[in-house]
Amino acid sequence: MLDFDAAQARLAARAQAPAEHETVTLDALLGRVLAHDLVANLDLPPADNSAMDGYALRAADAAVAGATLPVQQRCFAGQTPDPLRPGQAIRLFTGSLIPAGADTVVMQENCQEGDAGVTFASAVQPGRHIRRQGEDMRHGHVIVRRGTRLRPGHIAVLAAQGYAQAPVFRHLRVGILTTGDELVAPGQTLPAAAIYNSNAPMLASLCQGLHTAPAVLRHARDDAQAIEQAITELSGTCDLVLSVGGASVGEKDLVKPAIESLGGTLDLWRVRMKPGKPVALADLNDRPIVCLPGNPVSAFVVFALLVSPLIRGLQGCGQVLPPVRRGILRTDRPLGGDRDDFVRIQAAAQDDGLPVLTPHVQQSSGALSSLAWADGLARIPAGTTLQSGAEVGWYGLADWLG
Repeated sequence: MLDFDAAQARLAARAQAPAEHETVTLDALLGRVLAHDLVANLDLPPADNSAMDGYALRAADAAVAGATLPVQQRCFAGQTPDPLRPGQAIRLFTGSLIPAGADTVVMQENCQEGDAGVTFASAVQPGRHIRRQGEDMRHGHVIVRRGTRLRPGHIAVLAAQGYAQAPVFRHLRVGILTTGDELVAPGQTLPAAAIYNSNAPMLASLCQGLHTAPAVLRHARDDAQAIEQAITELSGTCDLVLSVGGASVGEKDLVKPAIESLGGTLDLWRVRMKPGKPVALADLNDRPIVCLPGNPVSAFVVFALLVSPLIRGLQGCGQVLPPVRRGILRTDRPLGGDRDDFVRIQAAAQDDGLPVLTPHVQQSSGALSSLAWADGLARIPAGTTLQSGAEVGWYGLADWLG
């Protein structure tokens, strides 16, 4: 069996960014991966402006408390103020341009306007409450880098710089193959000894959460020819193929032999992790195929920790491995074994210190309900036994699946 870290690194290294990209409008950029660096088209702010509702003046004209200055002009955001005359003030609002000659802004709460002008409660200091030209972004500087998955904040930056569209890598197309005579699609009548196929919709939604194109779903019965046909189709039309089940050592584990019979090469098989040991990485038609365990809990964990970095790399993301956080284990029994054990947990933030990680009461690979409950996976290293209070690494599902 391959160590978990080595397996994770090998899958991540298999990824290559797409050669092609497309230009997409702002309203369709969310979740896409930027194909080229983008630079600022202008300084932001484009000119000095007021950070407050208040009055612009020369600080020297109100250097003592109680000074009163006549109000020369009222200037709203979007209007151009006249140059400030000595000994006067200009009423401004948040975002108003700073008039030539002014060196400070006094917020309206610290002054009082009357018939004689505006009176300042305290001595005025220069340089207050002014947003300087270019202090946020400078013309020509890179504002979003290639390989960035675009979030709402990035889109706001692009819009503020006048970008109506941006170049992004094309959508990744993922094929999902489930196998097994016992599987029935949800919504159909369930015969005796059959179970509903939860893997297909689960994996499709996991891919959707990573902003791939809609997944291509296929199901094959436990028949070598049917499995070969499905693998041939998916590997010919998709960038990545995920197969579920059929990659272990049982009599009906036909996926691995099917890949090999089609000329595929196996890069790794079986990983020292729990759940998820029977996982394989293969290559067919220059496309990666990841064979996931048939158990839905195991498939979920393997997808989160091994497949999601591969997907991010194939999408062109510059950062494929999200952070591994630290937390304090709270458990009523020792945890550990001969494989890296990824325990389904909920993380509770503390006022000070690391979050507390509480394992689900059922850690068997058959406890499907634990996936809806958990918000993370705590790693218990192979060969260790950990008690309550131990500090461990944990993988936030929001980090790894978003």
